Amino acid sequence: MSKDTFLVTGASDGIGAVYADRLARRGHDLLLVARRADRLAALAERLRATHGVAVEILSADLSQPEGLALTEARLRADTAITGLVNNAGIAGEGMITELDPVKVTGMINLNILAVTRLAAAGRGTIINMTSVTALMPAAFTAVYPATKAFVLAFTEALQAQLSPAGVRVQGVLPGITRTAIWEEEKLDALPAAMVMDVEEMVDAALAGLDLGETLTVPSLPETAALDAFLAARDALRPHLSLAHAAARYGLGKKPVVR
Repeated sequence: MSKDTFLVTGASDGIGAVYADRLARRGHDLLLVARRADRLAALAERLRATHGVAVEILSADLSQPEGLALTEARLRADTAITGLVNNAGIAGEGMITELDPVKVTGMINLNILAVTRLAAAGRGTIINMTSVTALMPAAFTAVYPATKAFVLAFTEALQAQLSPAGVRVQGVLPGITRTAIWEEEKLDALPAAMVMDVEEMVDAALAGLDLGETLTVPSLPETAALDAFLAARDALRPHLSLAHAAARYGLGKKPVVR
């Protein structure tokens, strides 16, 4: 990895703040993006003092058009930025029948639109934060796993399109991670064996990046299981678009009218 500048979204706390620390430890300069300027400033000061790197902050709400446009413009204009951690995201929309339109629109804007537009700069190293919920949508809420399934598919497509040009693309699929996205009492109610500390999760994700993984599931014991899942999915491809419906639907082949 080059020692150029990484842009990290959602950097004020949790996963984003740990990524900022670990990247600074590796010698990268940083541009930290989040809504809370006070938290960003405190983090930037600590990283400069601890790691001796240059750290700039940009206060922007990526779920809003103005904040996304500001960040996107900076990313595209600043050629020193050769790394992107698309981490900003929100969860917790509740039952689909009790949907809050404002909250879910913000979630889609942040989890999907912002990720797409920032990654479209298409250079350097792109790390997209998805989720294991992308692999098991029925086990969670409705909208959040769908947004993360988008990020998963988008990451794989980016890898296919951009890797020939030397762009590194990684999707990270954390399980339950001890961050502010979860209420503490909910975390405490879960079996301890299911909850990973954020520092360990990020360290594993960066180790996966170093290993050249396109998809990293920090808690998955063997990558062979993920490889088998992807291979089974790929095996469907020859059968997904054919001229006739499957025999089980009983349609038969329509006679040719002359």
